[in-house]
Amino acid sequence: MSTKHWFLLQYKPNSHRLALRNLHRQGFETFLPMQDVTQRHSTKFVQQRRPLFPGYMFVSFALDTAPWRKINSTVGVARLVSFDGQPKALPPDLIAGLMARCDTQGRVLPPDQFAPGDELQVMSVPFAEYVATIETIDAEQRIWLLMEFMGQKTRMAVWPEQVQLTK
Repeated sequence: MSTKHWFLLQYKPNSHRLALRNLHRQGFETFLPMQDVTQRHSTKFVQQRRPLFPGYMFVSFALDTAPWRKINSTVGVARLVSFDGQPKALPPDLIAGLMARCDTQGRVLPPDQFAPGDELQVMSVPFAEYVATIETIDAEQRIWLLMEFMGQKTRMAVWPEQVQLTK
């Protein structure tokens, strides 16, 4: 029995869902790391889930036994990234490291980048663009902030994706 390796696949613009669905139907294992991106649209912050590597995903198969050539003709797929007509396997520790940073749905988890005493800028309404100091981080990863508000220190809880470190 041959071992499965991970390969890089380029999908057509805005077709990652279609490519995933059709590759799964054919029995291929895929990995598409996603990230939550918050964008400001006029006065609102909108959170969207987008691919970490736009235009690319990973697919796993055994090069010598799997019918990998049919991947290039799969609906939603642009091409399997190949060199001299042969796909090149990615280092296993690269994919393992990426998978370790993701949850079960493939969403990239935020790194443990915040510590008590850090100053953060709040990105969510109604306190958008306020600067606050981290008091504690609880077991559910909520960040408790101390914020100077109307002459008093106020305590509030936010999620990591609602804040960013001040520069």
